[in-house]
Amino acid sequence: MAFFSWCSRRVGGLSFITLLFLCAVVIISEYQVLKTPPGPTRASGRLLTVFFAYYSLIIHLVVSIFPFRACWAIWDITRSLKKVAPTRQWRDLGPGRKLSTYSLSSAETLTPSRASATSSDTEDCDAGYFADIEAEIPQHFHAVLIPNYKEDVDVLRETLDVLASHPQARAQYDIFLAMEAREVNSDVKAVGLIAEYVKKFHAVDFTLHPADLPRDSPGKSSNISWAARKASERYTDISRDDVIVTVIDADSHLSASYFEEVSGMHLRYPKTSSTTVYTPPIIFDRNAHLVPILVRVADIQWCAAGLSGLYAGSWVGPPTSVYSLPLGLADKVGGWDADCEAIGEDLHMYLKCFFALNGNLTRRTVLSPASQTNVSVDLKGPRGIAGGVQARYKQGLRHMWGSLDSGYALRQLVSVWRDRKCRIRTFRPLHSNGNHKTEYIPDPDLENLLKNQTAMGGAFSDVRYHRVDPPSWPRIFFLLHRLLEAHFFPTHMMILIISSGIYTFVADGQPDELQIAWTFELAGYLRFFGFSLVALYFALYETFHRDCVNARKAEMKAAGLYNHMQTAFSYRTFWGNILDYLMVPIAAPLFGSIPAIQAQVSHFWTLDLIYTVSKKPSNKRDVAGEC
Repeated sequence: MAFFSWCSRRVGGLSFITLLFLCAVVIISEYQVLKTPPGPTRASGRLLTVFFAYYSLIIHLVVSIFPFRACWAIWDITRSLKKVAPTRQWRDLGPGRKLSTYSLSSAETLTPSRASATSSDTEDCDAGYFADIEAEIPQHFHAVLIPNYKEDVDVLRETLDVLASHPQARAQYDIFLAMEAREVNSDVKAVGLIAEYVKKFHAVDFTLHPADLPRDSPGKSSNISWAARKASERYTDISRDDVIVTVIDADSHLSASYFEEVSGMHLRYPKTSSTTVYTPPIIFDRNAHLVPILVRVADIQWCAAGLSGLYAGSWVGPPTSVYSLPLGLADKVGGWDADCEAIGEDLHMYLKCFFALNGNLTRRTVLSPASQTNVSVDLKGPRGIAGGVQARYKQGLRHMWGSLDSGYALRQLVSVWRDRKCRIRTFRPLHSNGNHKTEYIPDPDLENLLKNQTAMGGAFSDVRYHRVDPPSWPRIFFLLHRLLEAHFFPTHMMILIISSGIYTFVADGQPDELQIAWTFELAGYLRFFGFSLVALYFALYETFHRDCVNARKAEMKAAGLYNHMQTAFSYRTFWGNILDYLMVPIAAPLFGSIPAIQAQVSHFWTLDLIYTVSKKPSNKRDVAGEC
């Protein structure tokens, strides 16, 4: 089992090296064989060459599915957005209850010395530390987790301004600033933000992720893991499924319609509400016109990766950066992982929920795109272009480091098969579950025992259980295909294109004794077909981008934020961005295949990636006098 675990964590690198070795053997052996005179003996013993040709064709066929699916998805989502735009109204979300005041922070958020210092330093702003309103509160809350590390305070302010502009913010939004102890004075930054915004939300709090926790790797997932467990303590007296946790990046801007849509689907589908992940499409619509063209094209392609699973009827659709799920579901799966394998936090949490439910995870698309910014550097001219490309490559390497999730999925698949007959699983709430693990109960009679122990209290008083359905093998199959598409095909496709080109050059002018020449010819047509679909995707993206920018601009004007954010809108036209189309063959391998190869080869000697924050643009403003 230890050997399987080791191999699974390096499955991407093992597959890459195996294919590279196969291609080298085929090319070298064919070069030697083709130097001999034609005849029956020359056509024998060349099974590897036949396998190479057909494997190349199969990969080309499967890879061509992705741009087709991306085109279908962006067309379907754009059409759906146009349908809901004129009819979107605020819904009555159900009966409410009175809100009692919430304090600034729990006792575990600040160290004693820091708590007393901030208390005295901000004595004049005491009124800002408590929500002093009473309001009718709907039957569920939105807990918004905002992880950040060395983020510019104005980036956080802008994100909070957008959230605070929502009509339901004071009644439903609990904001948790997930700070890192590794950042000097991050708690001071959080306290200052809370003093500014506490009256604009139902509650505002912050958590401080310690820097020295064992088995915690620096990054978004470990920060979220800590923040979610601390936030969980607030909701011990209400239904855990009625607390919807939303994870966003520090620069993510969500429309009020995002939370409206999530709330509406949560209430409209009660049978699946406890096992649903809500995923929006993402849109890079704020500074795309200010970044190098290769960075812009790479992020449009990254947008395609997220969109491709969000069309109507799709069973599998991992989130990209932004997503929501019930707190009860996070309880059931043991919360967010914090080790180095969880560096791709959004996909990793999706996989964790997916396999914990035997593939019976419900995915719903939120028809309210999440606004994102491209990585940016404070440089102009050639240095700015080089710096932007370098920053985007580091971000791409971090994305591709997430190929560790393919190994994680393999191990989870083995667990699903091993426990396929088990129907009951125990768990504890996040704030009392320190090991991130859940367990199956093989004996159904233990269900009654658990009920009795819970009623009696004691060590098992916080143990819960839930039933799981039999494994959904079709959904699991489609998920595995998406993982192959994300983590294997970029490297395999690059190797096969180069190797097949070398092979056809070596075999040029020789008789086609193996009858495989047609496979390489067909693969060439498939590559042309794929690039044509990518061009079509970019054309469809123009409409999607325009509609998203127009909708967001209208909302920002209505909220009174447009004058502050009017430079944060990127506009696209087909002829103005025609060069983007020509850069696709460069951007795809530069930010996809090459960092994937680097990541997968690096996994042979380390699973840890030194996490670096991608710099995002900010609009500076004077906040003097705000309290």
